[in-house]
Amino acid sequence: MKAIIKKELYSALHSPIFYGVAVFFLIFTSVWLFYLQRYFTLDSATLRPFFVAFPLAMILAAPALTMKGWAEERKIGSVELLLTLPASEWDLVLGKFLATFSLLCIILALTIPVPLTLSALGDFDAGVIVGEYIGAVLLSASAISLGLLLSALSKNQASAFLGSAIVLVVMILINQASARLPAPFADFVNFFSLSFHFDSFSKGVIDTRDAAFFVLTTVLFLFLNVRVILYRKWN
Repeated sequence: MKAIIKKELYSALHSPIFYGVAVFFLIFTSVWLFYLQRYFTLDSATLRPFFVAFPLAMILAAPALTMKGWAEERKIGSVELLLTLPASEWDLVLGKFLATFSLLCIILALTIPVPLTLSALGDFDAGVIVGEYIGAVLLSASAISLGLLLSALSKNQASAFLGSAIVLVVMILINQASARLPAPFADFVNFFSLSFHFDSFSKGVIDTRDAAFFVLTTVLFLFLNVRVILYRKWN
């Protein structure tokens, strides 16, 4: 697993994709906060408008980071080499997941100067900001595991990116369509929405039900990834 993590990190850090994703994420969230939300006119010491943009930025950031995960291995034929290594399928999947997840966490860490800079302008609650970042990390784990699963199901990077982006759009924005539904149906739809479960974290509230949802979806997507790799291995 350590070898896979080192390989993936070395490959990503010597690729322009990671740096492009980092720049996109930082610019998008900053423009959303200062231009679209007109933060300085809110007259409120809260960073919720900033963190609300994280799920939207994740729609493109996560697929861009994960599209090479398995699709590239299949394209160049190195997946056969990986599957013959003295490592279990879980080692391979977790190695790729932890490496890509670390990259997205680095990007999240690059956003920390925003709250640090704004903290001089008001009395911000540090606990709320910590809770918001915890939610962002959990959301990232779920999005990365989903992206790697779709990369394993795809034949090339383009289809992996498009497939991941489409599924994330549905899972993140589906709660917007639930407002007009009856309460029981709305609750059912919201259960599958990543942004709905992230909403409590964006308020600084750590809800164990929402945290459990992100953890369970991450484990589920990783498990399905392993099953796909096993299927590829024996067929």
